[in-house]
Amino acid sequence: MAVRRLPSFLSRSKFLPSLVLVCTGLLAFLALIQPWSLRQTSLPLQVGEVAPQDVRAPHDVRYVSDVLTAAARTSAERAVSPIYAPPDPAVARGQIDRLNAILGEISAIRQEPGVTPEQQRAALAALPDASLLPASVDVLLVLSEARWTALQGEALNVLQKAMQSPIRADDVASVQQNLPSQVSYLMTDNETGVIVNLVSPLIVANSFYSPELTAAARQAASDAVQPVTQTYVKDQTIVARGQIIGAAELEALTVLGLVQQPTQATTYLGAAVLVLISAIFAALYYFRRGQAQRVSLRSQILLAVLFLLFLEGARIALPNRTILPYLFPVPAFGLLTAALFGLEDGMVFSLLLSVMTAYGMPDALALLPYYLVGSLCGILALGRARRVGQFLYAAVAVAGAGAAVVLAYRLPFTQTDWVGVATLVGASSLNGVASIGIALPLQYLLAQFLGLTTAVQLLEISRPDYPLLKYFLQRAPGTYQHSLQVANLAEQAAERIQADGLLARVGALFHDIGKSANPLFFIENQPPGQINPHADIPPEQASATIIRHVTDGLELARKHRLPRRLLDFIAEHHGTMMTRYQYSQALQAAGGDEARVDASLFRYPGPAPRSKETAILMFADGVEACARAENPVDDEAVRALVRGVIERCRKDGQLADAPLTQRDLSIITESFVTTLRVTYHPRLEYPQDRPAQPGPAELPPTQPTPVPEVKTK
Repeated sequence: MAVRRLPSFLSRSKFLPSLVLVCTGLLAFLALIQPWSLRQTSLPLQVGEVAPQDVRAPHDVRYVSDVLTAAARTSAERAVSPIYAPPDPAVARGQIDRLNAILGEISAIRQEPGVTPEQQRAALAALPDASLLPASVDVLLVLSEARWTALQGEALNVLQKAMQSPIRADDVASVQQNLPSQVSYLMTDNETGVIVNLVSPLIVANSFYSPELTAAARQAASDAVQPVTQTYVKDQTIVARGQIIGAAELEALTVLGLVQQPTQATTYLGAAVLVLISAIFAALYYFRRGQAQRVSLRSQILLAVLFLLFLEGARIALPNRTILPYLFPVPAFGLLTAALFGLEDGMVFSLLLSVMTAYGMPDALALLPYYLVGSLCGILALGRARRVGQFLYAAVAVAGAGAAVVLAYRLPFTQTDWVGVATLVGASSLNGVASIGIALPLQYLLAQFLGLTTAVQLLEISRPDYPLLKYFLQRAPGTYQHSLQVANLAEQAAERIQADGLLARVGALFHDIGKSANPLFFIENQPPGQINPHADIPPEQASATIIRHVTDGLELARKHRLPRRLLDFIAEHHGTMMTRYQYSQALQAAGGDEARVDASLFRYPGPAPRSKETAILMFADGVEACARAENPVDDEAVRALVRGVIERCRKDGQLADAPLTQRDLSIITESFVTTLRVTYHPRLEYPQDRPAQPGPAELPPTQPTPVPEVKTK
């Protein structure tokens, strides 16, 4: 019966890390919305409600009141009267043109020949723009030409003078009423009435309301208002029982932390969105990182536990505190993560922790850069954490960055209280010390008990006096020297391609530790003149003995509690390659018939290299053995040797799981050539007193040099 495969997203390698991420997100969401983190007694009050009890200030407070400042600015704006634009000359010119047209029509009617007075009267009364009264018509018909000319000039003069002054829409009637006083005293009462009758309809508004000028004036008045500072002393009543709560009172209660915001869906929605974005960010980061580096489930669980512990501790301890938020060692998480999992992990997850820790805090805009900048500076100062002294540098960086952020955010934006600023600067200094005090011992303990690999631990176990290395040197000195050479090659190449050079070096030191279980079986440990043990045993047995140095090495590593990461170097440095020399012997003994030889007896158990560092070790191991056997004489020979080893590994399928690019392989090749050039450079032969050459009978028997097949290169 065929077994159905699970979909890829339900596979164990993807389902369990996804489950860890989901659980971490849910617990982080609960930490953000937990109600038990509130410390002070608070009331669910809103504007317009009646205070159920007297509410007094728990301590002295002085703050800039946004509510009172806004009210003062609104009053200043309302005090500014509407502003009108200056008189528009175009309006006056247009009205004068209309008056000239009317006067021209009247003159034409007066001078029209053969028209009776009744017809003239009807024509004047019918003028559409004049609206002449009957009395004005009678006066116009009896005026002489001289008086009519004077009347026209005076009418234009009155209209011009009236339109020169600002006239608003509500001032038109008043100006029309004052027109008689504008007429020259040389005009008779009848002529004055005609002038007023002609000019009055032409009086219109020439100054209009300007929203732009009014808004600018009101804005200037608002800007001139200084911020209103509100002060309360301890035990002063802010709201009395039965009093209706206004906006100013609610602001004071909020500043003092005496108002409990009502639980709303938006509160949970905000926290959920933040957690969701953080989870997506972490998932994308792990996806990108997973393409180049394996991430163990154990590491993910440990990182999630550390993240939740720091977040939960902060959310419980920090709300409604003044100094404690600047003392809480948030940077310790970043330093611990960087020391355990690497610089990149430390920076990425410090960002997430800083954002979530400061979320919803009263001083969130200042706490977020305080946590984030302090954490990032500490991580960068810590670097690869190869020395205890680097933790001290990180402490100084955390303290200095925290103090700088405090000064940057406190001095310009708050009332300068030098005692308070000095207290916060001192708190940032203690924060740096506390962060290192937590990160340094924890990274050591977690690395010991959980099998994680840290730089400090690698440096400790790579010391020559480390018990396992001393045992290695005493039991298999030749292999030990070979491991030193391989370590030099691997470290230089790893650093060239931005891999972990320290890990590659220490892994190379221990990769052949299993040979100490049977050292004389390997050519590099055999004293001169010793009989080659490979010659008297079947190829299958010789191959099994050679291959067993991998399993023996894993057993020794577990016995001495080496970090789990180093076990990969022991298991993967030969991958699944074959002991070709022994396989060739077996094939030769079988008359060249491959069917009569079980190839699996000559193949290492593997697995093939799954990281850059173990792949580099495989290359370095093969290159060093071949270089020692062939002794290349120039750079081209060395380069050909290195390329041959790498190409052989590639064709054998050993690089299928190794995250190496073609560019990495080129850089590794050049690094090996450079290192080997120094190792195998020619040396001067110093003159010395030579003894008499022995005769042929005195020469020791020649021991053939065995082929270095023990390294399967």
